[in-house]
Amino acid sequence: MCAAGPESFERQGSEPAAGSAASARTGPAIVVLGAGIAGVSAAEQARASNPNARVVLVSREAGLPYYRLNLTRALAENWSERQLEMHSKAWFQERGIELVQGEAVSIDRHRKRIAVFDGTTIDYDALVLATGAHAFVPPLPGVHRESVHVLRKLRDLSMIGAAARAGRRAVCLGGGLLGLEIASGLAKRGMHVTVVESMAWLLPRQLAKPAADLLEGNLRSLGVDVVLAAQAEQILGDETARGVRLKDGREIDADLVLLATGIRPNVHLARRAGLEVKSGVVVDDRLRTSDPAIWAAGDGAEHRGVVYGIWPASYAQGVIAGANAAGEAREFRGIPPANTLKVLSVGIFSVGRFEPSDGDAMFEHTGEGSYVRLVARGGKLVGANLYGEVSAAGAIKAAVEEQTGLSSLAEVLGGIPGARAFLEQQRS
Repeated sequence: MCAAGPESFERQGSEPAAGSAASARTGPAIVVLGAGIAGVSAAEQARASNPNARVVLVSREAGLPYYRLNLTRALAENWSERQLEMHSKAWFQERGIELVQGEAVSIDRHRKRIAVFDGTTIDYDALVLATGAHAFVPPLPGVHRESVHVLRKLRDLSMIGAAARAGRRAVCLGGGLLGLEIASGLAKRGMHVTVVESMAWLLPRQLAKPAADLLEGNLRSLGVDVVLAAQAEQILGDETARGVRLKDGREIDADLVLLATGIRPNVHLARRAGLEVKSGVVVDDRLRTSDPAIWAAGDGAEHRGVVYGIWPASYAQGVIAGANAAGEAREFRGIPPANTLKVLSVGIFSVGRFEPSDGDAMFEHTGEGSYVRLVARGGKLVGANLYGEVSAAGAIKAAVEEQTGLSSLAEVLGGIPGARAFLEQQRS
């Protein structure tokens, strides 16, 4: 992460032998429930923070932990499961991290014991809940017909991939990040795809409308139709889905329907165990839950009223929760209110308040496949939105967060027609 090469480091102590027995560990038992990025980073950090601990990583899915973030890329490029794996089996063995496949059904906080669906139990001294989230399935008539899918797990990828054949028709309900990536992947497989989005433009939380218009044009160039400000009323068909009826009466034919309508945190275990739960499992700045022996991280954790549901936060929380479960006292103070994303291989950046209000000054520039919006108030930059070319994102983010003057940005953005004059005007 610091970009230093291996030659800059010296090994301290000795690593455990590959596949070393758990009984050789004399320290506490640290159990991590969930093998997404939050869980794996928690287990890795717990091992680094306490070499003597027994570290157990419990996954509901068979096989090795994988990058859920890359499922849409795997759909588009027909990746194998192995290409999605985070680490090899040997990687876990070399670090003395025990991989256990099983579904936890209850947590006995008094005995510090986890019951698994197959009847076994796992005892812990410290527990990290990294149970993630599940895809939200809207209560639409016909939603349980065959050929209606979500994309959240490897088995979903397998079923969608088998049905995604050239010339067939697909409807993707939801025009968020996941929905657009799914639509792009299916189009690359030769399918005729329609995205149905309830908002007035795509990605309104990340994009101003002019930028969203560019994104919509990008989608259409790939052969993806976009229907905005529309909601599904029913999934048509018999045993198999044959189309989608919208609330305005329009019908769209489909051989495959994809639901990309958001996620919901997996909090049932925590709630049944008596932990404090709101939208997610409530944690403090050290990611500790209402039980001092249990931490939470990732899509199921709620910190200062926020459930992030994004990869960078899950990774960061996993590291901190793992360290603290191993005896450290690190703090998570949130992540910056900025988004740098890749959608359809196009860069997107937003920070601060990029929709202007009364008294704000705004600059816009639309180029060939690019868009820039700057919002200033009182000689300070308060928000920005970039599409296509995002090389200035770092400098803009710093200017908004640190509330520094605009002089440094004039050089960074000087190549954009009118940007320098706008910034100098705001300074005066």
